Amino acid sequence: MKKKIIILGCTGSIGLNTIDIVKAMPDRFEIAAMSAHSSEEQLLSLAKTFKAKNLALTGSRPKDSSIKYHTPEGLLQMIADTDADIVVNGIAGSSGLLPSIASLESGKNLALANKETVVMAGSLIKKTASKHGKKIIPVDSEHSAIFNLLEKRELNEIDEIIITASGGAFRNLTAEEMNKASLEDALTHPNWSMGRKITIDSASMANKGLEVIEAYQLFGLTLSKIKVLIHPQSMVHSLIRTIDGSLYAQISKPDMRVPIQNALTWPESVPSLFGRLDLAGITLSFTEPDLKKYKMLSLAYQAAEAGCGYTIAYNAANEAAVDAFLNRKINFPGIPHITEKTLSSLDGISSFNFNNVETIEDVIEADRISRIEAEKHTGEYLNKK
Repeated sequence: MKKKIIILGCTGSIGLNTIDIVKAMPDRFEIAAMSAHSSEEQLLSLAKTFKAKNLALTGSRPKDSSIKYHTPEGLLQMIADTDADIVVNGIAGSSGLLPSIASLESGKNLALANKETVVMAGSLIKKTASKHGKKIIPVDSEHSAIFNLLEKRELNEIDEIIITASGGAFRNLTAEEMNKASLEDALTHPNWSMGRKITIDSASMANKGLEVIEAYQLFGLTLSKIKVLIHPQSMVHSLIRTIDGSLYAQISKPDMRVPIQNALTWPESVPSLFGRLDLAGITLSFTEPDLKKYKMLSLAYQAAEAGCGYTIAYNAANEAAVDAFLNRKINFPGIPHITEKTLSSLDGISSFNFNNVETIEDVIEADRISRIEAEKHTGEYLNKK
C-alpha cells in the first residue's frame, strides 16, 4: 500500500526535493495534501500533476476556489482533515511549530525539517509524539544522520555526537573581514542553494547553533557531548563516537533527497537513486569552529544551558535580526549583537518566567516577548550606528 504524504511548504527546497522522491517512487508514495505560503500558481500546478486533493495557501487569500484552506489556521485544519501517514514539514521559521503539533495530534508521523519546532518546544513536541504513539523523524541532513546512527545503539554507548557544518559563505574569511561583508556576500553559499534566511544563518552559523539545540532536545545527550566541526565538503553529515573511541559517520553526496527519503521510508531502508558517493579521489577535511568569529554558535550553547525559554528567545532574536539584515537595516555584526542583548535582558522581565515554559501558550508568549525585546535592541543598535 502506498504511503500518503502531506507536504508543508511544497514550493520550497524541502518540498520540491520531496516531490522528486515521489516522482522517482510512484509505487511507494502518493501526495494527499500540499501547502504553500504565497506561490499559488505553482501550488496549483503541482497539485494537478500529483492529483493532491487538499490544498492550503497560508500567506494570502487564494484566487482559485479549489484551494479550500487558507490562513495559518486553515493549514492546521487541512492537516487534521487529511487522511495521511506522514507529514513533511518544510515550513521555514517559527511558523512551522503549530503545524508540527497538529500533525502529531492528528495521528501522523512527522518528517521534520523545521528545526524551530524542536528549538522552541522540544519537550512539548516529544510528549505530543509519545502521547499519540507517533514518531518524529529528523529531515535535516545532520540530524537524520545522527538519528540513523543511533537507531541500533543505547545512549550509554555514546561518548559524543559531532555535527558537521559547511562554514557558510564566510568560512575562509577572518572575523574582521566577515564583519565587513555585505548582504550579497552573505547570500553566496559555497555548497548549497537555499532560502535567504537559512543562507544568512549558515554564514553566521546560527543554523548550527539551532542544530546543536535541536540535537540536545531530540537525542537526550548532555551539551558537553554535542560538538561541531567545520567540514567544507559537506559529505560527512554527522558522526557519533562510541565509548570505545570509535567514530561512525554517515557519508553521502550533499543531496537533501537522501535524508528525506530515509524519513519517508522509515523504518525500512530501500534502494535510492540519490546521494551515492565514490570516495576515490575525494579529500575530506575538518576544523574546529572559531567561537569568537561565530558568536551565534557560542550563544546557542549558552541558551541551551539556560533552558527552553532561552532557546525560544535565541530563535526569535535571530529571526528578527536576520530580517533586519535582509532589509539592510543593520550590518552583519548586528545579528549576534541583537541576539546577545535579547538573551541578557530576559532575567529583568518580571511579567514572564523564562525558566518555566511548559505549555504551547507559554511557548507562544515567550516568543512574543522575545521578539519585542529583539525589536527594542534592534532600534538601539540602529541609533548607535
